[in-house]
Amino acid sequence: MSGVIAEGIVVNGEPRELAPGTRLLDLLAALALDPRAVAVEKNGEVLRRAQLGEVELQPGDRLEIVRFVQGG
Repeated sequence: MSGVIAEGIVVNGEPRELAPGTRLLDLLAALALDPRAVAVEKNGEVLRRAQLGEVELQPGDRLEIVRFVQGG
């Protein structure tokens, strides 16, 4: 075991464990989501796209991630 303790957050209602210090952009990459094509709400606050690279996730955070879909 590496000694790294996982932190629990909730993403779209599903519990998820992350390494301490995980940034929101890292999570989006792990979920194969393009940050330009999503809207993110963290603990009830909608985040501006410019903020996504600055957000470090904390234990207990609750995220709602919505993907934009084009149709025709």
